[in-house]
Amino acid sequence: MGRILFVLLQCTWGAPQTLAGLAVWLWGRARAWPRRGYRGAAASAWGGCSGMSLGLFVFVPGFADARLLRHEYGHCLQSLVLGPLYLPVVALPSAVWYNLPALRRLRREKGLDYYAFYTERWADAWAARLPKDGGV
Repeated sequence: MGRILFVLLQCTWGAPQTLAGLAVWLWGRARAWPRRGYRGAAASAWGGCSGMSLGLFVFVPGFADARLLRHEYGHCLQSLVLGPLYLPVVALPSAVWYNLPALRRLRREKGLDYYAFYTERWADAWAARLPKDGGV
């Protein structure tokens, strides 16, 4: 029941980011549709060098470890709570924090941890509360 509710909410309340995730997947950046999801999310390996979560979709590089997958799922939980506000409150600031060259340089020069940014710290906090054996 929990997984069905997760999918239903991501496809309604989280529709903007789920549609964006579907577009990324259809655009061909993901290598394959998952044979099995991750806690109700559609987790796919992709050619990117980092992870990304958009509603129902989680994208991680093929070399990703369990920590990154759990972290990205933490972003899925943010999507469930924030709904259409997820894109401006979490996704956009997170993308800027990761991609903007000036912020990359700042992190490197000041020794700032990428996961200290509020969007990433929040996703990690929620991921840390997940049961170790799976389930939504």
